[in-house]
Amino acid sequence: MDILSNLAMGFGVALSPFTLMLAVIGCFIGTIVGALPGLGPSNGVAILIPITFTVGLDATSALVLMTAVYYGAMYGGRISSILLNIPGDEPALMTTLDGYPMAKAGRAGDALVLSGVASFVGAFLATLGLIVLAPLLARVAFVFGPAEYFALYMLAFATLGGMSSNNQAKAAIASCIGLGIAMIGVDNNSGLPRLTGGNLHLYDGVDFLVAIVGLFAIAEVFFFIESHGKNTSIGVKLDKVTIPWKDIVETKWTMLRCSLIGFIAGVLPGAGASLGSFLSYMTEKSIAGEEGKFGTGVPKGVAAPEAGNNAAAGGALVPMLTLGVPGSGTTAVLLALLMTLNITPGPTLFTERPEVVWGLIASLLIANVVLLLMNVPMVKVFVKILMVPPWVLLPGVTMVSFVGIYSLSGSYFDLLLMVAFGALGFVLRKLDVPTVPIILGILLGGHMEDALRRAMVLSDGEIGYLFSSPISIGLWLVAVAGFVAPMFLRKVLKKPQRITD
Repeated sequence: MDILSNLAMGFGVALSPFTLMLAVIGCFIGTIVGALPGLGPSNGVAILIPITFTVGLDATSALVLMTAVYYGAMYGGRISSILLNIPGDEPALMTTLDGYPMAKAGRAGDALVLSGVASFVGAFLATLGLIVLAPLLARVAFVFGPAEYFALYMLAFATLGGMSSNNQAKAAIASCIGLGIAMIGVDNNSGLPRLTGGNLHLYDGVDFLVAIVGLFAIAEVFFFIESHGKNTSIGVKLDKVTIPWKDIVETKWTMLRCSLIGFIAGVLPGAGASLGSFLSYMTEKSIAGEEGKFGTGVPKGVAAPEAGNNAAAGGALVPMLTLGVPGSGTTAVLLALLMTLNITPGPTLFTERPEVVWGLIASLLIANVVLLLMNVPMVKVFVKILMVPPWVLLPGVTMVSFVGIYSLSGSYFDLLLMVAFGALGFVLRKLDVPTVPIILGILLGGHMEDALRRAMVLSDGEIGYLFSSPISIGLWLVAVAGFVAPMFLRKVLKKPQRITD
């Protein structure tokens, strides 16, 4: 009954004309961001965050807009995967395996509509899971002490690094870079400056929004420059768009199974949509066997990864809202948004700011319906947007980034710092060093340090206190497994997947 009453309150917030308008706008922008190859939800949300401060949105409105962009980008990633054989983002990679062959066989419209329905099923069921699971996990979080939170932060670093890179050592280096950046500024306990180099602008530390926009948006601009603004072209022509009812009925159990798999993958801190998409596809492929003909353009091969990655996107919101630990790279960016708005995610969020949480959840339910209605009849519109040349897109991204950050801080130093982070992000990506652990380090570094200090004060400096409870021991074990396991899983599961040219 509490859930129903809170959900009713959330719909009261979400159905206000202004909030509803933001959800629709976010869905549209997100779909475009997801459809453009290379951008993805993390970059899209990072680029648009400064706008929320420029127009003066409150916490609920800003979060509704950004999560609608997040969900929309997860929907949009399938468009370029199916038509261009180029994943809009990493989770959409598995969609290319059957989506593009299906399009080449003359069923591009069917593949796009089917993937849109699978995305809706996955995201909708994940939102229902968020409604049920988030309040329960929030109650459990009240038993967490400083030792448990420190172990939880270690779990986030270990699993996010393990899943976001092919090289655990590079992921660990990226995490250390992020933690080092988080240490910049005046120490809260001693009042002494750390790692500032005598620069007064750094006494307040590094603004994580500056780092996020630099590492994602500006770095992407540098990659556009490096590619000399190469234009994209539609690989498969899209003519007639109809609703393939037969394919939808035949894949209904695939959608349900993969939604469950994706949601579980999303709830695990650091796993994210990429793992949800991969596990969903491989599960359905193993169930179908050789007769399933996966990889040749079968509908189940399109529905499985789309249901899985969209369900994982919803599942990733659970640890972010209840524990303050992002479940994916995009939720790490959303976590930065909340912290900038002076909202602390965690178990108290559900009691102190219920209108934010439940307004968000209700808006997600509405956004899913909007995205389904938008993505079926407007597929041809989004396909046209794929033709936007880089010389138009490039100045737009740059302008939004600079104007947004300057309007937020009014500091020219932050603009220079943003460009520096963009250069850093460009270099690290060229070296195949993941940038998401850096963001995670900047976001959680201060909280992780505070948890460690409190634990040491309570235990009088006894390091064994960090391993003194069953919860902390369990988190440490999962952290170690999450960091080590991907090295073995890649050797066992990594088989060359041929993508049809």
